[in-house]
Amino acid sequence: MTDTIYVLNGPNLNLLGTREPEIYGSDTLDDIAGQLEDRARELDLEIDMRQSNHEGHLVDWLHEAQARGAKAVILNAGAFTHTSVAVHDAIKGIRTPVIEVHLSNPHAREEFRHISYVSRAARGTIAGFGALSYTLALEAAARF
Repeated sequence: MTDTIYVLNGPNLNLLGTREPEIYGSDTLDDIAGQLEDRARELDLEIDMRQSNHEGHLVDWLHEAQARGAKAVILNAGAFTHTSVAVHDAIKGIRTPVIEVHLSNPHAREEFRHISYVSRAARGTIAGFGALSYTLALEAAARF
């Protein structure tokens, strides 16, 4: 096992900072990456942060995380959270612990967001704390 934490981000997260800031906040994905890098250094961990609007990339990266011996995966699957059996199955198919992350609280939003295929397979979920959700997930991942 390595001391690398994969941080995987799904569709539309490349628009953070400009997309519905009243829901998702004003931090960009680069801002979040910088915050995670700073905290990871303090925890003696490395971050491998990626984003894709394509479901298959997330599946491939989950497989890669296990193949490369990642310590854990922090996953914000975006809308795939609510639709992707493929992402669910990829999480179930690896031994690497996965922490689901959301900037907003999906349960306080539209009803279709209340269902998470990721939650059914992930070790745990952190949601509703904006960009801090990622840092809280990193703190949890450091304990694996």
